[in-house]
Amino acid sequence: MAGKRKANEAGSTNDLRADVLRVLGVLKVATADQIQRLSSPHLTFRHTLKPTAARRKEARTASHRGAANDLRRHGLVLGGGRTRDGEEVRILTPAGLAAAAIELDRVPEEMGGIPKGVGRSGASHPMTVNETVIALIRPKPNLSLLAGEPAEALAAARAAVDAPDGIGTIASYATEVALPAKGTWKNPGLGSARADIALTAPEAGVPLLFIEADNCFEDAALIAAKFDKYARFFRRTEKDTDGIDKPLWRTRWSAPESEPYERVHPPVLLVFHQVGPRPVTGQMKKVADLTRQHWQGVLHRGDGFHSYDGRIPIVATTLEWLREHGPAGPAFWRFGREGRQPLLDAIGNPRRDAALARRRDAARAEERRRAEKEAAEREARRPVCADCGQKFTDARWKAVDSRDWSQSRASHPHLCDVCQSRTIVAEKQAEVDERERQEHERRRQEAEAEQAAQKSGGWLSRFRT
Repeated sequence: MAGKRKANEAGSTNDLRADVLRVLGVLKVATADQIQRLSSPHLTFRHTLKPTAARRKEARTASHRGAANDLRRHGLVLGGGRTRDGEEVRILTPAGLAAAAIELDRVPEEMGGIPKGVGRSGASHPMTVNETVIALIRPKPNLSLLAGEPAEALAAARAAVDAPDGIGTIASYATEVALPAKGTWKNPGLGSARADIALTAPEAGVPLLFIEADNCFEDAALIAAKFDKYARFFRRTEKDTDGIDKPLWRTRWSAPESEPYERVHPPVLLVFHQVGPRPVTGQMKKVADLTRQHWQGVLHRGDGFHSYDGRIPIVATTLEWLREHGPAGPAFWRFGREGRQPLLDAIGNPRRDAALARRRDAARAEERRRAEKEAAEREARRPVCADCGQKFTDARWKAVDSRDWSQSRASHPHLCDVCQSRTIVAEKQAEVDERERQEHERRRQEAEAEQAAQKSGGWLSRFRT
């Protein structure tokens, strides 16, 4: 025990240190508060009796601050400066990044780089990225770990549990993901994009989603220019292990194959956070106008939906909407559509899906009608037994209608199986009866002949005498 305390002076457990490594391995930069909310959300509802919000935060984050301090002594974590609100941020050392890769079961190439100097400018962008991940995951507390807490805290925790689910876990996310239009994954060339977040959660209906966070400092034209880089990346192809050229992104991430009539690129979500001076709604509209060539679809008037062959589904939201509604709520505006939708509807094409479903239903109905008509016509041609009047079974019909001369022909093609069997039995019995009659007749004739011969012999003997 003394040895453990010496190695981990803050008294952290293996689980707590693993929490810190996993969160920092994904987010790269995070506060103890963010690490706690992601990995131990039940602690958010503890210490509610502390007199101030600052005291409550200090109490609920103490365990993870201690774990981060122990990891610092091991050379795995560094202090990364402070946020604009004065909270200390942590980052990983190269050794810490390697340890986090083991915890996340990822190869080093998937881990990304180590940010430098983020805390010197307040880390506002990384903090927005982190809050976006938390708002998408919506971590739910374990109520069993809150026994004995005040009723108000339990009610708040239960409300969080009952709220709509988020998407994925911390392991579903990656940050600072290179999207090389040229070069390699590890060394992307100039003109390549770099996604703030990549989300892979196929179990939640999101095979792949790229996410960009903006604090409303950048000009809309700069944000729109990122989509030129995305488009170049999505168009890049490479031979896969099967020797077939595929989009480069498909060699790294799994996603359903494109429909033959519509090759839609992975969606991109823009999350705006009102930190800078530019109004959120104005930013959204300007970016939508400037990226029209990348997202605008073709209207199919007859079916009432757009197709997006070779287009990028671009969706926008705000961090406030996302926190309020979550992924399942009406927080997402798909460029080119009216109003806001849940995330799955926004990144999908529900009108097209509904129209195609109607087409499939109509095709199935037509096929069913055709099959019923053919069945009725076939039924009208079905032979009827000349004896009992019953319709032939399919097997009997096939037997009497066989065109294969190598097959034996039915002996009574105008009769059903039952009547044929009965007729064959009757014919065989008739044959037996006929043979017996003929045999009886033969014997009778022989007996008569013998009697006649005997009579003839007696007459001759009297004549001679």
